[in-house]
Amino acid sequence: MSELNELYQETILEHNKNPRNFREIEDADKLADGNNPLCGDALRVYVKMDGDRVADVAFKGSGCAISKASASMMTQSVRGKTIKEAEQLFEEFHRMVTGGLDVGSQENHLGKLRIFAGVLEFPARVKCASLSWHTLNAALHGEGEISTE
Repeated sequence: MSELNELYQETILEHNKNPRNFREIEDADKLADGNNPLCGDALRVYVKMDGDRVADVAFKGSGCAISKASASMMTQSVRGKTIKEAEQLFEEFHRMVTGGLDVGSQENHLGKLRIFAGVLEFPARVKCASLSWHTLNAALHGEGEISTE
């Protein structure tokens, strides 16, 4: 197994076992529910804003390891970002997992999220990895619910 694949597996397992920001935000300004009927993933994303900046972000729900790990890392990545910066990360992440962005050769702002580039090799898992991102995007735009189907 390649070193990158090992790191991918270790990261997914760690964030699945100990997800970051796995909680509700009682006074959230924005929230949305996301569902992936194919895999059974279901989560709610909570966002607390400070002007146009994401002051706090969290999630609750259940899902496969990839879904939960992606949500965990998403919350770490967008906290403190402006809505525009969060949207840029969403767009780059989505392009990466669907094959439209080669993180090795094209400029991006994904940082540690690049670990999810390996999801592209497992088409059935792309929706698992991107569910939390679509749900965050829905929350930021006042849409209450999204589905990957």
